[in-house]
Formats: sequence, C-alpha cells, structure tokens
Amino acid sequence: ITSSIWTPILSIALQALLLSSSYGSLEPYDLLYNNAVEAFYRNDYKDVVRHMEGALRSYAEVRQTKVRCRLRCQNQHPFDSASMDLQFFDVVLRRSYCQNECIEEKVGTQSMHKISEDVIQDFHRRIPYNYLQLAYQKLKQLDKAAAAAHTYFQANPESVEMDQNLEQYKALEGTNLDHFVDREARPHQRSFSAGVKLYDNANYEEAISLFEEALQEYYRADVECRALCQGPQRFEEQDHILYRYSLYQLVSDHFTQVLHCEHECVRDLSTRPGRLSPMENYLPLHYDYLQFAYYQLNMVEEALACAQSYLLFHEGDEFMTENVEYYREAIVINISLRSVMTDMTRGNLIIHYPLSKWQPLYCKAGRGSFFVGGHSLGTTAIEGLTCFLILCVCSVGGPLVYDSVQLIQNSQALNGTQRVLLDDVMSVEECAELKNLAHTITMAGDGYRGKMSPHTPNERFEGATVLKALQYGYEGRVPLKSARLFYDVSERARRIIESYFLLNSTLHFSYTHLVCRTAITGQQDHRNDLSHPIHADNCLLDPEANECWKEAPAYTYRDYSALLYLNGDFEGGEFIFTEMDAKTVTAQVKPKCGRMVGFSSGGENPHGVRAVTRGQRCAVALWFTLDPLFRELERLQADEVVQALDNQSSQSKWDTSLNINPKDEL
Repeated sequence: ITSSIWTPILSIALQALLLSSSYGSLEPYDLLYNNAVEAFYRNDYKDVVRHMEGALRSYAEVRQTKVRCRLRCQNQHPFDSASMDLQFFDVVLRRSYCQNECIEEKVGTQSMHKISEDVIQDFHRRIPYNYLQLAYQKLKQLDKAAAAAHTYFQANPESVEMDQNLEQYKALEGTNLDHFVDREARPHQRSFSAGVKLYDNANYEEAISLFEEALQEYYRADVECRALCQGPQRFEEQDHILYRYSLYQLVSDHFTQVLHCEHECVRDLSTRPGRLSPMENYLPLHYDYLQFAYYQLNMVEEALACAQSYLLFHEGDEFMTENVEYYREAIVINISLRSVMTDMTRGNLIIHYPLSKWQPLYCKAGRGSFFVGGHSLGTTAIEGLTCFLILCVCSVGGPLVYDSVQLIQNSQALNGTQRVLLDDVMSVEECAELKNLAHTITMAGDGYRGKMSPHTPNERFEGATVLKALQYGYEGRVPLKSARLFYDVSERARRIIESYFLLNSTLHFSYTHLVCRTAITGQQDHRNDLSHPIHADNCLLDPEANECWKEAPAYTYRDYSALLYLNGDFEGGEFIFTEMDAKTVTAQVKPKCGRMVGFSSGGENPHGVRAVTRGQRCAVALWFTLDPLFRELERLQADEVVQALDNQSSQSKWDTSLNINPKDEL
C-alpha cells in the first residue's frame, strides 16, 4: 500500500524537477529594465521607451500568469479530500507540478524570472515611469510624458521635482487634463474615490453604481492577492546557521507564511501607492456609503442589506444597528386607516392616519400602486391599505446648554457634515477681558512647537495655554479673574460641542490655545497665501488623492474642534471650509466677538484661515478627543489649580464668616 502511494508522488516530483523549458518564453522584465536604464544614460530615448514599456508589459504578464495558473491549479487540486498526511502531501505536489507547468508554458523557465529585490522595489515605487516621462518629453510626446509623470507622482507624492514637472506639463500646449491619468491605478480604489466624489455631491444614483463596481473589483483583487501568496516563501530563520527543520516543520512554516501574506492583502488593498498606512475602515466604508445612498433613493431593501453587511465587520455598532431597525420597519407597514371620507368637491378619497415620523411614499391596494399626494388618493381605498414608508431623517443638533447661545447655521447651511456656527457664546465684556489677557500672556510662536511664524511669514502668531494663564494669575501678573475666565469659557465651549453633536461619551480637552494673529505692516501687498493653510485636524490632507491619511505626524486622536472668536475688528481672517481638493470653498465664516464654529476633526471638514491683512485676530482654539488616554496634560494640571483655588476661596469665606481671632485659636 505504501509503495502504491509513494510511486505516483515521486513520479510527479521527478517530472516537476525535470520539466522542460520548451514552452513559450517571455523576456524577463529585469533585463528589459536594465536595458532601458542603459539606453537612458546614452541618450537613446527611443530605446528607453521600447525597453521600459516592454518591461512594464512583462512585469504585468508574469503577475497575471501566476494568478491564473495558481487559481486554476487550486481548483483542480483542492485540499478538501486530503484527510491523511500522505494525501495532503500528494495534493501539495500535484498542485506544485500543475503551477510550474502552467506558468512555464506561458512565460518560459521560471528561473529566468527570478528578479532581484532591488528591481522589484523599483517597480513597486514606479521608478520606470520616471524614466519614461523624461524619455517621452525628449521625444516630444507630451501626452504620454504627462501620463507617466502623473503615474509616478501618485506613488511618490513627496517628490518636489515631479510636482514641478506636472505643473509645467499642465501649462504646455498639446496637453489637457485627460492626459494626466494613473496608468497603474487600482480599479477598486479608482471606482471608490470617484463614488465618494459623487456621493459628496448628492449624486446618489451614480455613486451607487461606482461603489458596487468598487466592491466587485475589490473582491477580485483580493482573490488575486491571495493567489500571489501561494508561491515560494522565505523565512529569515532559515538563514540562521543552526536552523534545523523536518518535513512537517518546513511545510508548516510555508503555510504559516502564506497565511500571513494573505492577511496582509487586507492592508495592501486599502493602501494607496506611496502611503504607509491603509485607508481606515476601507472595505466596511463601501457598505456604509451604499446603505445611505440606497436610502436616499428610497431603495430600503438594498439599504437594509448593506447595513447588515456593514455589521458583519463591526458587530454591534450602535449607529448601524439603529439603521437596520429603521429599515426593517420601513420596508412594509400595514396602516389601519382611522377613517375614510369622500371629498365631495374633488371626488377623491381622503386618507386619515395617525401622524408620526413616517412619511408615505406610495400606497398599494388590490389593483395597483397609487402615489400619495398629501393625504389624497385618486382611487378607491380599502381597509388595511399597504403603504411603503420611509423614515424622515432630520439633521437637528442637540441642545445648546446655555439660553443665550444662538444657532446661526447648521451642517446643511454650512454645506457639509458635523458643522455648526453659533453666536453669543461669550459676552462683549468677556471678549474684551480675554483679549486684554492675550496681550499680556501670549508669546511669539505657536505656543507648543516653538515656531515663531508656523503658518505664514506675513503675520505674527502668538499663543498661550490655560495653565500658563492660571500661573500668571496665581503670581499676580494678570488678574486671576481673567485667567479663570479663560478656563471657564473653554469649558463652556466643550459642553456646547458635546451636547450639540449628541455625543454619547464624555468629550475631553486635547489642546486649548488662546491665539492671536497680527498682520505685519509692510508685508501685505500682493499677498496670495493663507493665514493658516487648508488642513484637517486629525489626518494628513492629500488633495491629489482626495484622501486624508490618519497617520503621524497628524493628531489622529482628535475628534472635534472649535474656534471661539474674541473680535472682528480686522481685515481678512475669514475661516473657510473647503472640499477635499483644498481649493473649492464650501462655507465661509466671518469672525466676531462671541461667535464659535464647531466641527468634527476628520477629513470631512478641511478648513483654513484667509490672510489677516490688517489688525489683529484673536480666538480661543480648542481641540477635543473622545479618548481619555489623550486628554491634555496641561488641562489636567489646570483642573487641579482651579480646584485648589476653589478650595482656598471656600476656606477663606468660612474663616471670614466665623470671624475667629487667631489668638483665640491658640
């Protein structure tokens, strides 16, 4: 029995080792790449293009061949029936033989395509496109040069030289925006980004089409990525001179590495070229966008399916769980009619039903569907009429806590999400007192990084923290009442933001800063910069990729932001919201005493400050976090100071009320 099992296994292994290379042959891409580089240094740009384009085609063909062959051989030789060790090894060897034969039939002997790690990294970094854009430029093929330059820049956004080249290409005759394409764009990321833009413009129907396409492309790319993991693996431990392994350990190590590689596919597919960190919540986000887009088009069943799919990734998510319940209730509801009366004037039936948060879209009786106009149906209605309903989504914030505070604009009026503009958060007297405090305690620079003019050389930037104000007050260098006002006003702002945005957990201070920006006389003519460039508060804004990357050095733990203005007697200095492109302004806020703008800190709210061209602009800048681990240390120290001052004040009042003579205490 043993002999009968091992004979075919050894036969297959022998065939795999002796497999001939008499099949088709594909020129290795590392050889073509080296030829192209050599041609570049001898200024033979036609050869550069010929060899480099050939290298890119060869690289793509080898990759696709491996994917096709490995998927085919996996299907032909599944592990399902391998219940014993020898059967398992039999499947491994048969699958290996199948893959080798398939790949070598398409591209030739695999040893020809063993590429050095340096060349592989060059292709991952898209270095060939740098050579191509220069070669096409020399050959006066500007459309192809623009495409190559754009493709390279997508994976190397830090390249100042390529950024300048792109600007030059855009200014040249013979090029247009259609030429600036990413030749290596991943279909699933391209469709997703395009879908987000349409979604942001409320074009839900076309956005749905692109999101669905992105999902199909993502899962296709996931299958391909996992197939590429099935090849030979390398362990650093195996390079050690004392490394000893048995057959079982070797096979175990191999498949452990395969599993690790497959796990990394999730990160790889959600990471844009040139970025270290993946897009946060990338795959589930497709279903989040889809559930709301379908809902906007009254396609409630599809919205429900997408919401349920989202919960597969984030089980128990409170917001999405509520949506699922809404959608389930909204699909079909039988309304028991309270009464049916005939409108004698119009000859129609008037349907009366209990008023609720639901609005009917259309009702269906036994003979068809009838759209509802108000409460009127143009046909005979029956008891138990079935109506398809949709939940009214109202963008209303929570209470403002303080009676004096006025809501000026909500998210809709500010053309965005998670935004609010409020007035009368402070009185005129409080504004004046804090501005006087700022003139005394603020120091040049940003207050915590030591940069004198962190945003523009045309303005003087000064700032101070709450703790510094309290220290100055305790030392008698400023009125303690003014320092305490700074502390109290910032707490007032925190409570308002926490309440208005209906946060379920405590909002903590992340950083509190009393800041003033002053226009420098003689430097305002012909200014074209901003007082504070467009940015997001918890991620790195990437206008080219239409993304915001939550990675260092961004303050990724910040969740909400607010700016409380102290004055408006200056020129310029308007606060602006923009689109992700950092150019298209969606809303503008003119500062004045007591006005506060609040918003979520993520990429949904890029913002900046227009140049202050005359006078001084002062505000209390606040950043908040929902994570108590990232509470502002100086704020905690300030809390202790305030507590001590309050205790001291209480003790003083107690001592005064008793009117005790110190001598009596002796």
